[in-house]
Amino acid sequence: MSTRHIDVRSLELLSGIEQYGSVAAASRRAGMAPPDAGRHIRHLERRFGTQLLQRNPTGSTLTPHGRTIMEAARKVLEAISDMVAVAEGLRHDEHAQLDVCASTTIAEQLMPVWLNHYRGRFPDVGIHLQVRNSTQVLEQVHDGCCHLGFVECPDVPEFAHSAVVAHDRLVVVVNSAHPWARRAAPITVSELAATPLLVREVGSGTRMTIDRALDGHTASPLLELGSTGAIRNSVLAGIGPAVVSGLAVADDLASGALRQVYVHGLKLERTLRAVWRADRPLSRAAHDLVSLVTNSGESRCAGR
Repeated sequence: MSTRHIDVRSLELLSGIEQYGSVAAASRRAGMAPPDAGRHIRHLERRFGTQLLQRNPTGSTLTPHGRTIMEAARKVLEAISDMVAVAEGLRHDEHAQLDVCASTTIAEQLMPVWLNHYRGRFPDVGIHLQVRNSTQVLEQVHDGCCHLGFVECPDVPEFAHSAVVAHDRLVVVVNSAHPWARRAAPITVSELAATPLLVREVGSGTRMTIDRALDGHTASPLLELGSTGAIRNSVLAGIGPAVVSGLAVADDLASGALRQVYVHGLKLERTLRAVWRADRPLSRAAHDLVSLVTNSGESRCAGR
């Protein structure tokens, strides 16, 4: 059967009849006169060679054949909606604005390289980057305040689609004067849990990973700080130990400025993800950034 002469408005009208239970109500929603709506339905019935509606004094319902055809038509309408969204994105691509919100570790350690590569390939796209903790990033994505988010948290909520962009490992670090720096054997999980640490604020992906790994049985924080950089500097100053991203302290560990403390039986690996609203197709600019970072050599596993 040829697809010629099957118009989108007729399929939308059929969907409206299924939803509202009458041709009159569906035609009003479609901005169409009832006689015109009737002609559209009769045209579909002739085209498909079957009765689509069961008419009765209180309205109209879809016949079994009508419901079967509507299931297929719904996919067509969704695909057309996606196509329109993509086309609108293409129309704005020349002077596109990409709003990105990233968690602290990703923004500080990975995003500069990613955005440099992106700007080299798409110089006409304006980029605005906000830096938040992972919980706040998810809130921004949910509320439509950014096109794309990047998070470190263990779980992604149902409202979001996601793509893995990198892997990271949290490491316990101290400065060279700390007693743990001179220990030959790893510390135990219970020792770590009983020790006051320099930690990120509640809502941080790092904090969530630590709390989950230690099952919430941690000592009161030694100090709660709002950025990984502040924690790193505090450890260097000898204030106390911390659990931080291996990405953030790789150079300090290599130079010996910080010492990694191994914990027997504890692995603090985590997945870093791009996230976006599941009910909204990615714009071309956002899609290009996700594609770039998922194929980037910077999408590496750190702290090993």
